[in-house]
Amino acid sequence: MAKGALSPRQKMINLMYLVFIAMLALNMSKEVLSAFGLLDEKISDATTATTQRNTAFMESLATKASEQPEQYASVKAKADQVTEISATLDSYLAKLKSDMMATVKPEEQNDYEVQDKPDFLDRLFFQGDKLKPEGQEFLDQINKYRTDMVAVLGDTYPDIKASVESNFSTAPVTRRDGKEIDWLNYNYEGFPMVASRTKLTSLQNDIQVIKNELLAKMLAGQQATALSFTQYNTLLEQAKSAFYAGEPFDGGIVLGRKDPNTKPNRVELTLDGRPLTEGQYTIENGKVKLNISAGAAGDHKIEGNLIFLQDGKEVEIPVSASFATITKPNAAVISADKMNVVYRGVDNPMTISIPGIPDNKVSASAAGLTKGAGSKYMMRPGQGREVTINASGTLPDGQKISTNSMFRIKDIPRPVGSIRGETGDGGCVRMQRQGLEIASVGAALEDFDFDLALNVTGFSFKVSGQPTVIVSGRKLNSQAIGALNRAKRGETVQIFDINASISGNTGYKLKKISPICIELTN
Repeated sequence: MAKGALSPRQKMINLMYLVFIAMLALNMSKEVLSAFGLLDEKISDATTATTQRNTAFMESLATKASEQPEQYASVKAKADQVTEISATLDSYLAKLKSDMMATVKPEEQNDYEVQDKPDFLDRLFFQGDKLKPEGQEFLDQINKYRTDMVAVLGDTYPDIKASVESNFSTAPVTRRDGKEIDWLNYNYEGFPMVASRTKLTSLQNDIQVIKNELLAKMLAGQQATALSFTQYNTLLEQAKSAFYAGEPFDGGIVLGRKDPNTKPNRVELTLDGRPLTEGQYTIENGKVKLNISAGAAGDHKIEGNLIFLQDGKEVEIPVSASFATITKPNAAVISADKMNVVYRGVDNPMTISIPGIPDNKVSASAAGLTKGAGSKYMMRPGQGREVTINASGTLPDGQKISTNSMFRIKDIPRPVGSIRGETGDGGCVRMQRQGLEIASVGAALEDFDFDLALNVTGFSFKVSGQPTVIVSGRKLNSQAIGALNRAKRGETVQIFDINASISGNTGYKLKKISPICIELTN
């Protein structure tokens, strides 16, 4: 405008010019206001969609954490922290927007062209050049969100951390003219209501987008760890636990998980049809370790299911495995080829087994043979001079094998007579007359492999020059004692025709028992 005194006409022209410029500015302002309003709607729609994804994500994560707490509990805890921090600022911004829009008539809520005044936030936040408590609270809410999120993120997600620090920075802003302006004044002082509303909506969208990106990366990181090849080891899978020389090997190498986070929610296993209790297994490093003994010799079967929860539903992984228990060797097998002998009249203990075949898959048969526990048998041979034992078994692959072995049958060797437990070793036993009167007559099997008890039931007693006395029982009777008393010092008396039987087997007839002589010492 020109300086100096102006004519009324010029003043009128100037005034009209100013009104014209104001009208142009007003038209442009209304277009801009409408643009802000449309932008706010699009951002709100995007925020709603992202919020719904976050809600669904948290629900899914809660399910995973309940099903597999070892793997997802820590992720769920951090996600809960992020959710709480995000919800605090989002709720505050939503309340601020609600209070601001309450000053607009209901019918003008979507008429963005009338939302051009900055009065609400200017009066709420500012008082001259200073901030009101409400303005300081706004800054504190944003600063707290930024600080709490950075603390949760740490150094784990640097890109998301940089986004939080950038989008929620409240540092002073330098204008184009180089002047530094407080962040709150620069962004919210003097702006139309619809513009400030759009900025608040944009902050809410940033909150949800950052939360969505962080949750996705946290879950992806956990799953990447779970799927890492460091969580696997190799296992040898084979149809049976032992193979024979020259037999084709059908085993294969497979991968097995050893991740401690892969833990079944329930275990239902049986061993040989009997349910395993919780004390009989533990879960370690992703495997169910059985705390059981190998049991008796034979084949054993483990069956059942490992049950996992997936998306709230139980998924059963069947278990079907077997193992064989064989008797532990504790000595070498050494045999004398000419000494395959069993004795008639006694129980001959025997061990019958086939290497590589459990005892419960081995059977043996022969005349007089009875089975005991495991590989133990008892042989009591009958008549004849030989007995053949037939043994058969079934290999793990179902193949049957059989073998036989012949044993000679021998009678119990000839016992020798004894007095007072002494046999004389081929000579006479020297003893006093009084000792002989009360001594017991016995019979013994010297150097015999079986410790048999022989019961003497009678014998004949002879003093030289006197009649033979028949005695019933084990000790001298009165007649024998009378004959003994008539014997001279140094004289030899004889005990012969000793009758005895095996304790517990009186039906077996022993060979004739060798006599015994006694030299009297007085």
